[in-house]
Amino acid sequence: MTWVESLQAAIDYMEEHLLDDLTIEGIAQQANFSSFHFQRTFAILTDISVGEYLRRRRLTLAAYELTKSNTKIIDLAYKYGYDTPEAFSKAFKRQHAVTPSEARKYTGKLKSYNRLVVQVSLKGAEAMQVKIVEREGFQIVGIKQEFSLVNEENLVGIPKMWDEINGDGTDERLFQLNNGPVEGVVGVCVEKDSESIDYWIGTAHEDSAPDGLFTLEIPASKWAIFEVHGPMPDAMQKVWKQIFSEWFPSSGYKHAGTPELEVYSDEDPSSPDLYSEIWIPVV
Repeated sequence: MTWVESLQAAIDYMEEHLLDDLTIEGIAQQANFSSFHFQRTFAILTDISVGEYLRRRRLTLAAYELTKSNTKIIDLAYKYGYDTPEAFSKAFKRQHAVTPSEARKYTGKLKSYNRLVVQVSLKGAEAMQVKIVEREGFQIVGIKQEFSLVNEENLVGIPKMWDEINGDGTDERLFQLNNGPVEGVVGVCVEKDSESIDYWIGTAHEDSAPDGLFTLEIPASKWAIFEVHGPMPDAMQKVWKQIFSEWFPSSGYKHAGTPELEVYSDEDPSSPDLYSEIWIPVV
């Protein structure tokens, strides 16, 4: 299957099993992606998490059934994956702005989220600045934290981790230690298993790790290095979306499956002239 076909196969699988107890691992297998890589790709392309997509679709179908049948609300709650009618009602109101009871006699509009279909642009409106280079393996020294992929806890925890290192001086220490082949401070995700990752904030460093820091070996790779221009986080998010919606489908390259790098300079992160990079291992 092509990259686009693989992603669509996973979405189709979700739709066919919306009422089942789905797992990220099971969904990702349909696309031949790792759990983390699928979750990351999906979120970049859609701006929502896999879990949020499933919640929205289930509550959309629940609303249709609620307004077109006499099925009891308690039965709908269990059917669409909620342990109690109270939990169902709370989630339903959050999405539709009315309770299930109100929706049953409601004549206004309920919020509907349609089934996703993957569409990509094979020729982007904006040119992407990218170069392909080969690098020998190198070492990163830094700090790491383990994050769960369950309920997308990593999406909340990683920004907090950056706030902490920017506030306690760790980022300045890492910039001073930078003497390897990648200039700047890097963020790296390393998948541990189907439900967790280690996230690293570090820098390329050729000597042994100083006290309090750990080492991570980055394997020799062919890298697609993308330029990022503009303030964080918007500029970085924009280029990630271009990579997955435009560059991968049209380039002929595939993700190598080893860790990606986000590379940051010590410039003002809010500057419109900020320069950063995204390094993706490819084959």
